[in-house]
Amino acid sequence: MKKIHVGFLLSYDYEKLKFSIPPVYDKADKIYLALDIEFRTWKGNTFKVDDSFYKWIEKFDVDKKIVFFRGNFYIPELNTLQNDTRERYLLAQEMGIGNWLVQVDADEIFIDFNAFVQTLRKHDKYLDSPEKNPIQIAGFLINIYKYLDNGILYVNEPTKVMLATNYPNYKRARNTKQRVIYTNNILLHECLSRTEEDLKFKLENWGHSHEINSEFLHKWRKANEINYKDLKNLFYLDPKIWKGLGYLPSKKLDKIRELVKKDDNLKVKQFFLNKKNFGQWFKFLKIFVKQNVTFESYFLK
Repeated sequence: MKKIHVGFLLSYDYEKLKFSIPPVYDKADKIYLALDIEFRTWKGNTFKVDDSFYKWIEKFDVDKKIVFFRGNFYIPELNTLQNDTRERYLLAQEMGIGNWLVQVDADEIFIDFNAFVQTLRKHDKYLDSPEKNPIQIAGFLINIYKYLDNGILYVNEPTKVMLATNYPNYKRARNTKQRVIYTNNILLHECLSRTEEDLKFKLENWGHSHEINSEFLHKWRKANEINYKDLKNLFYLDPKIWKGLGYLPSKKLDKIRELVKKDDNLKVKQFFLNKKNFGQWFKFLKIFVKQNVTFESYFLK
């Protein structure tokens, strides 16, 4: 126990796993790939996995860390988000409570997974009785909005993402609605950086497909390196969540990583983390005290 297990959902964008698995491979104790037994999305559409992908896994997995977890992950009576949440829960159960349960989407790429492992190890005490002290470890995504001929457009403010938990009582996708510990761990998120055809397929089969903002695709189509500064309110759900865009002059992953590391505007400030973490600590302390004891008896123990 107290191992670091990383889970991925294997679906129509499985080719992106060739970029998201390598950064976590060395430091993960085990890697799980969840795959529907009938190759169905959360909406019930089917997809195919080319044999070349399995060959890539076999060749890449020199330490035999990668295992496939096959199951029935599509329930017709559930909507896409409910199927999403259910699959993540089943995957986490397979990964084993008592370990750090890290879930990374296929289109999320760690900038520095080694640093994230060091972060988790500072909180190993929460693995002793996880059901009594459920927590989540969050990082931040730099959302790649669109690939252009000579670079990429990205959302100019990182967004939080739940990355790990000790107790996977998921309520909404990866979110357990328990206490969050915010950390300065950054991932690239290739959420929208794909062809229009692939993007439409993703949006139709995604866990939030029923909530898509009707103006989103129009703005995405016209965005380029000339007009990007003029485009505002770009998120695919509530538009105001993504207020604007930035530009990086490269499409190569290694180069993008270096540019991100050097850009102070893309770093999460320590004051912000301290403020968020104190707020979470105080919020859940109040809940604990309300449910169990008075303030006086708690602090006079």
